[in-house]
Parts: sequence; structure tokens; C-alpha cells
Amino acid sequence: MALNRSNRIVKVGLVQASCSVNPAENLTKTLAGIEQAAKRGAQIVCTQELFRSQYFCQTEDHANFQLAESIPGPTTEKLGRLAKKHQIAIVASLFEKRAPGLYHNTAAIIDADGSLLGIYRKMHIPDDPLYYEKFYFTPGDLGFRVWQTKYARIGVLVCWDQWYPEAARLTALQGAEILFYPTAIGWHPAEKAEHGQRQHAAWELMQRSHAIANGCFVVTPNRIGHEKLTPEGIEFWGQSFVADTMGELLAKGSVAKEEVLVVPLDLAQVETTRTHWPFLRDRRIDAYGDMTKRLID
Repeated sequence: MALNRSNRIVKVGLVQASCSVNPAENLTKTLAGIEQAAKRGAQIVCTQELFRSQYFCQTEDHANFQLAESIPGPTTEKLGRLAKKHQIAIVASLFEKRAPGLYHNTAAIIDADGSLLGIYRKMHIPDDPLYYEKFYFTPGDLGFRVWQTKYARIGVLVCWDQWYPEAARLTALQGAEILFYPTAIGWHPAEKAEHGQRQHAAWELMQRSHAIANGCFVVTPNRIGHEKLTPEGIEFWGQSFVADTMGELLAKGSVAKEEVLVVPLDLAQVETTRTHWPFLRDRRIDAYGDMTKRLID
């Protein structure tokens, strides 16, 4: 679909919410948030990571595989109808059942006509205390991708991907004007007093640096709430945000409030920034071969 270059203002929506143990309830809440964003003028709306459930990766429990669904499937069908109704594009983070014994942490990209443009399967899979994702998710096998939606050329990465400059760069090199990062990240309550502020600052700073290094916008919705699937649980820190092409924060959500952010982006800034800070021009691609090694030793 041809992009209208005469109007480069695109409004993005972020849905920040808490999640209950009831997937149907969570889906209803997110659909309502997307619809609210659309009514406020959003043209591309992104959900938080794995919005249909609480963050089940706090434990390794085979029963949680029942939360997964196929893509296309019932949730993408509902999202597709909503996208078509409001003429919006949607980025939705889902637990994908690809086949028995094969599951992915996947983002579905739906265009404004309701069609499923494609999927991105999370490439970097963490395995840390309370983030036992390797038990559930097979690493993505589709690589880093971009999609031309009705409103912008977008790239989608997921949560742990946000710590890797390689992922942002390879997506930006395909022409992404906006990088979306559906996210579920928070504090271990016992660590919050000592490390919480620095942990959050590092998370935000890392993604703002992707915007600067690649001259593109970064959009990151994160969940809220203290989900206790273990005695300690995770206290999700919210603070969903949007950064512009120079890393400046355009909008930021609260720590504990459910909210929908709608933020206008001037996509003309992508070209302006990249011509004034020509990092892509000056890359020494002839000297980066060792980047594919685990370690240079």
C-alpha cells in the first residue's frame, strides 16, 4: 500500500494495564484500551507483552502452555475486526502455539484493513530468576523484520530484545521508522529499594539510545501491577514511553496507573535526523565481520 508522504504525522497508542488470572477479562480490557486509543486519534496501537495473561514465566509450570493459541487464531480475529472498524494498525503480543511442543513469544502485526501482515517471534529469550522464558518459548526463527502498514513502516521487537543494539540496528536497516517493543518488566520487590531506580533508568536509557543510534522513534508499552505467582512475585513498573529520533521522551506513563497514551509522531524527523547525524552513512560495514562471533578471543 502506497504511503501518503504529504502527511507524515502519525499518532501511536500504547495500552498500559494490569492483568488478572482471567484471559478473557484481560482481552476485553485490552480491546477496550485499543478502542479508546483509536477514538482519541491513534493510528497504530501497541499492546504490552503477553497481555492475555499474567506474566506466567515467573514459574516453570506445564499447565501454562494451555494459555497459548494459534496465529491466526481467535485473538487475532478479534483484533482484526477492531482494526478494520477503526482503520488502525495493531501490534499485539501473544503466546503462540505453533505445534505441539513448539511455542513462541510472538507479536502479530495487523494492518488498518484488518489483515494480518505477519508475525515477529521474539529472538532473545531470557532465563533469569522469575523470568524463566526458556522453559516456554522457542527462540524466533523469522529474523528481524519490518512491515509497511497504512501509516508507517514499522519494526517490532519484544521485551528482552530491547537490550540488544544489534536487533534495533538490523530492524532499522530495513527502513523501520518506528520500533515497537511490547514489554513486561518489573522489580523483584526485595531488590527495589537498593537497585530499582538504577534498573529502571538503564532500561529506559538503553531504548532511548536505540532511537538515537538509528534515527527512529521508539514506542514501549509496559504492564503494571504486582503479580504474585510466587511468594515474592514481580512488581511491574509501568512507565510506558515514547522516544523521538534524538532519544527525547515525548510521553511517559505512570508507575501504577492503567492508562492509554496517544502520542503524535512527525515521521519527517527520521530523514532530518539521519541526514544531520549520518550514522548509517558512516558505518564501517567492512570492519564488522567479528560481530557474528560469540567472543573475540
